[in-house]
Amino acid sequence: MNPPGNQWTFLHVNDSHMGTARSYRFRPAINKRWAAIKQQMSEIDADLLLHGGDLTRDGDTHEFEYQQAREDLDTLPFPTFVIPGNMDVGNKHASQTGVKHRWDPKGLGWNDPDLNMTAKRLDLFSNYFGPLQWSFLHRNIRFTGFYAAVAGTGLPHEARFWRMLERLPDLPAAKHHVAVMHYWPFMEHPDEPAWDLTDGDQYDNWYFSIDPPHRQRLWEILKASNVEILFCGHVHTGRPVQHIDGIRLYRTQAAGNTGQLAERWPEADTSFGFHRCDVTDSGIDVTYIRGNDQCEEFGTFGPLGHPPIEERDYSVAEEQPPIQPDADL
Repeated sequence: MNPPGNQWTFLHVNDSHMGTARSYRFRPAINKRWAAIKQQMSEIDADLLLHGGDLTRDGDTHEFEYQQAREDLDTLPFPTFVIPGNMDVGNKHASQTGVKHRWDPKGLGWNDPDLNMTAKRLDLFSNYFGPLQWSFLHRNIRFTGFYAAVAGTGLPHEARFWRMLERLPDLPAAKHHVAVMHYWPFMEHPDEPAWDLTDGDQYDNWYFSIDPPHRQRLWEILKASNVEILFCGHVHTGRPVQHIDGIRLYRTQAAGNTGQLAERWPEADTSFGFHRCDVTDSGIDVTYIRGNDQCEEFGTFGPLGHPPIEERDYSVAEEQPPIQPDADL
């Protein structure tokens, strides 16, 4: 039963990155951390869970990991509302669309801009987890989720994305509005410049945030829609809540994967956990809860980043038979 009176609870989590030992790479520590967090959440009398994307380690190339993640979420005792992350459907597009690039300004051999999202992958994700963007009312709270990285892709999904968002200010009002996205909308402030992905010093800023002018257009819609709380993940590193334009912006910790860019901010938190959100008559109290298993890495094999498919060695898979990249990529 819910607490007495009008108090009730919902949860938020992101970047669970569930993988498989049948792949060309695997980090069992991520699965172990996520299993503990999932058990903790299951013990809370919550109405629903918001998942902010990156359910999978390599869902952008392995449908098997969609199946695995879907079955995993279905064991929770409350409904889960999901948006994709870049590891689920592919990375945001480079600005020079239509040209194949092998940019690697940081010298890591990851070639991230080459593994862009595709319409086929976005549709396949929807087959398992529902619409890429959604908005609904529950107990006088509007909940909205979207994958802002489709902005600027030119895919049909971009038009649908903007169509849904631009309707938000005209939808029935609620006492509170909570939104969830995967990428950070900006690194520090909405008016920061466009970042150059070919510059090693700017690449991380480009990779982790939404490009202008899409960023500003999105932010104006969120303000007009009276969004009170905005959760975003992707970086795996928690920072103190930022209050800007009436929005409480939560840059959140991951539910299993290693934090990034933590050296930039002395207050950064790279622990693994989730958010408990308690709704009362006076507002929404957001509490970060550390996972019960903060284990170190163990049994890891395979590369990091986004290795090109032709360079992946599935013979190293520790569990047989190994999965293979989906045939229609």
